[in-house]
Amino acid sequence: MMYDDIANSPLNPRPGVIINHPQGHDVYAGVPKDYTGKQVTSKNLYAVLLGIKSAVTGGSGKVIDSKPNDRIFIYYSDHGGPGVLGMPNMPYLYAVDFIEVLKKKHAMNSYKEMVIYVEACESGSIFEGLMPKDLNIYVTTASNAEESSWGTYCPGMDPPPPPEYITCLGDLYSVAWMEDSETHNLKEETVSKQYEAVKVRTSNYNTYSVGSHVMEYGDKNIKPEKLYLYQGFDPANANITENGLSQRMQMGTINQRDADLLFLWKRYERLAESSEDKRRTVMEITETMMHRTHLDRSIDLIGKLIFGSNSGPAILRAVRPYGQALVDDWDCLKSMVRSFESHCGSLTQYGMKHMRAFANICNRGISRDAIKEASASACGNYNSAMWSSSMRGYSA
Repeated sequence: MMYDDIANSPLNPRPGVIINHPQGHDVYAGVPKDYTGKQVTSKNLYAVLLGIKSAVTGGSGKVIDSKPNDRIFIYYSDHGGPGVLGMPNMPYLYAVDFIEVLKKKHAMNSYKEMVIYVEACESGSIFEGLMPKDLNIYVTTASNAEESSWGTYCPGMDPPPPPEYITCLGDLYSVAWMEDSETHNLKEETVSKQYEAVKVRTSNYNTYSVGSHVMEYGDKNIKPEKLYLYQGFDPANANITENGLSQRMQMGTINQRDADLLFLWKRYERLAESSEDKRRTVMEITETMMHRTHLDRSIDLIGKLIFGSNSGPAILRAVRPYGQALVDDWDCLKSMVRSFESHCGSLTQYGMKHMRAFANICNRGISRDAIKEASASACGNYNSAMWSSSMRGYSA
């Protein structure tokens, strides 16, 4: 499943080609595309995982028609926020729904074991306090429940992307596990060894201010198994015996939520002075920053309207103890997001960071009517129509 808006974008300097490393080869050619564009939805993802062809809309119709002795590997990469993963088409993937799908898959006795890798900001919050240990599923995430994940191989970093590129080529966690897999004999390397190597590299060698905490959840009895059982095997790596990443230097990174701004600024710098494209880029940067400010101020005002000026900000920022799920009432959380966006405009990938504030309001037992009233009061007649799905941000 891929939105598939990169390879043939007019802004791609190598039309029809996608690279994820400064000296990388094309990783797009020949890749199956079962679900693209409007077909990339949470509903279709759940149907595919459960193997229910009748529930799929569009696409190839292919599903995971797995049997009791099959192993499954899932890699999910998108923007995220507390309790949610991004989807190119709304609604978001909510943690509680994803976990329920995994439970159903297990109850169907349609796999032996499953390994899931998740790249997103606050991706640990998808599983924190929710992921059972008895589903024969092992999960690692790019970050814990409270922090961003990081983009890398960006302009101005070392190593930089090729000079014609003005965007980041990858994310630190994803780069770490993919490059580890590409340079090791996966019939020898275990799930555990890759986790340990990726954890070190994604922390940017223990500099967590420019790296994140790779987390693990679920059934850790899977960790001693060999990676080829999940990721396959490249015969060219058969004679590689060293376990550990060849990449040992710290990498330049950027908060994943700012990758879109980096792209826009680099585009602005390259456009001819007084060109119409440059004027439009300035407008897009301005509108993006204004909407970010609008989101931050609106959330802050909602907190003050509901809880008072003194305690509101602290309540919205509160983090539950480790091991406890983000929110008790997920329906309340979903309802609050709908109410907020109807009055205040799209959250965008930047605003997804405020999901914890919404969760904390629900955890205080605030009624949905009060939530709607506060959203309406905070945003007034804000024109949400101008913030279409295309403004959800550029992927790193």
